[in-house]
Amino acid sequence: MASVNARDRLILAVDVPSADSAEQLLTRLGTAVSFVKIGLELYTAAGPDFVRRVIGRGKRVFLDLKFLDIEETVRRATAVVAGMGVEFLTVHANRKALTAAVEGRGQHQDRSDLKLLAVTVLTNFDEADLRDLGMKWKVADLVAARANLAAEVGCDGVVASGEEPAAIRKKLGEGFLIVTPGIRPSGARPDNHARVTTPTQAINAGADYLVVGRPIRDAADPQAAAEAILAEMQAAFDNLKN
Repeated sequence: MASVNARDRLILAVDVPSADSAEQLLTRLGTAVSFVKIGLELYTAAGPDFVRRVIGRGKRVFLDLKFLDIEETVRRATAVVAGMGVEFLTVHANRKALTAAVEGRGQHQDRSDLKLLAVTVLTNFDEADLRDLGMKWKVADLVAARANLAAEVGCDGVVASGEEPAAIRKKLGEGFLIVTPGIRPSGARPDNHARVTTPTQAINAGADYLVVGRPIRDAADPQAAAEAILAEMQAAFDNLKN
């Protein structure tokens, strides 16, 4: 396995209510974090102009908007994102939505590095939540089915909890991206996540990128918190080579 730099694989979830709050957090973090996730809260508050500002600062951007709509809407919205310089975009794992996103990305394929990630099962869901939706699937089986669907229609990877990468990796191989949220250092609270793992557990299972929010954002010293997580990630990646 080639050497992996953990700083390329940690994604900070910038879940804050304003552009000013986001700028302050990024300034406090300095060079500790190079890849950031902008989700619904910040995107609603600050919009696409802020996404471009973050990219202008030299940061990589994961736009976590979880597209799910009629095909034409998803296709056109994905084309807009592809033209912004964003690196990752999430789409719910519905065949029509995923196929439309692949088509929309294709309009900028010659000048966009956008990777499409299918959202398998949200990390705050468990099997009781699936039953509430009328589904009789086990979480792991549904994640695997949706990962297969994502690969089939031409997506680059999935978002999946740290409990699922091993099964996904076994089915889909090393080239398929697995981005894992719900990461908590040992002893930390799970917050709203039903399926949480430590950085070491997720990497050992096969995750490529880890998304971390509150353990860094809410820390008294966000930069120190990020560096501690990076150290654990680096040790785990290095151990995979041995």
